[in-house]
Amino acid sequence: MIFNPNGFSTFIMVTLLTVIMVVLLPAIDYFVCKKAGLSLSDGVSQNPDADILLRYRKLLLVLMFLLYLFAAGYVTFFSRSAAEDYRIHAVLFKDLANSVRIDYGFFDAVMNFFVNGYTDAMKYVHIVSTDNIAQVYMNVMLFIPMGYLLPYVFDWYRRDVSRRTILTCIAATFFIENTQLITKMGFYDVDDLAANSLGGIIGQGLYIAVAYVLTHPSWRQELKHLRSWRRNAKDKALFPFFSRMHITRATVCCNDQKAVTDFLMNDLGFYLRKTITATDTWNLRLLLQCGKTDIEVICLKKPMELPPQRITIAANNSEHIRDNLIKKGIPVSGYEGDALTGLRTFSVEGPEQITIMFIEE
Repeated sequence: MIFNPNGFSTFIMVTLLTVIMVVLLPAIDYFVCKKAGLSLSDGVSQNPDADILLRYRKLLLVLMFLLYLFAAGYVTFFSRSAAEDYRIHAVLFKDLANSVRIDYGFFDAVMNFFVNGYTDAMKYVHIVSTDNIAQVYMNVMLFIPMGYLLPYVFDWYRRDVSRRTILTCIAATFFIENTQLITKMGFYDVDDLAANSLGGIIGQGLYIAVAYVLTHPSWRQELKHLRSWRRNAKDKALFPFFSRMHITRATVCCNDQKAVTDFLMNDLGFYLRKTITATDTWNLRLLLQCGKTDIEVICLKKPMELPPQRITIAANNSEHIRDNLIKKGIPVSGYEGDALTGLRTFSVEGPEQITIMFIEE
């Protein structure tokens, strides 16, 4: 069925879609997970079947996101009929400005608002046409669920909400407008680009204000510490570069080179990237790598008693890593909560008192 994309039915559909995706879905998800004893903050869940239940939850959320994409695609493409020629609207919010008439100008209306109040100021504002206002409203509302659901559903977006989410929303609206132009299924409209991007920003803000607050009860304390750190560290040497740094290498020592390399290379899958001999101590130094994680192994020439050594690796979906380690016959610990962050962890014990702990990122 083809209906008017600016019509009342589309208006209602987009509004309901936004309410369902941004309000009802997260509320139901939070209530169900709380009742089922599932942690939504990457901590340890109380339910013994948490791994499989969280996978089903993730699958349902992905299906809901796909449903949203289908509905958005229907509104932007399949609800329209092709035009006879290409149409481009390149003047930002011109139609919106023409839809509202202010008797004595915008600045006089603002002054009236502060001097005489809202009621008096609105006497001089007249709505000429509601179509363009409704169009901007629907384009904003259409992308609020995308800005909200991307970090809510996908771990990759949660790791960098402020940049990855909005860049994806902007890329999506560019794709929609260019596809509409090529297929003649609507205007190439800069108003839509701006309104969709604004909707994505609003959705991203709602995620931070609602979903993050629900899943992180200690957010006030975290925010207080972050603000304090920014005030005290802004004139320190590394502060300008903190967002561009991360730990990439851990160092351990060993007496038995074969036992350690068998554990790291044959069991876990690291590969030997480089081998050198230190000229001062004649200790053998090995650089092992797996993806972006480097482990330096110092093979001691003179054996000595070694203290406990721990390597902490942050990973997404750590339950998959744990399952795969078990399938490969590697003993792993049960889930524990990290004492400092409360995040879910498990560990693998290796030779030479080496412990590799995986923590949910």
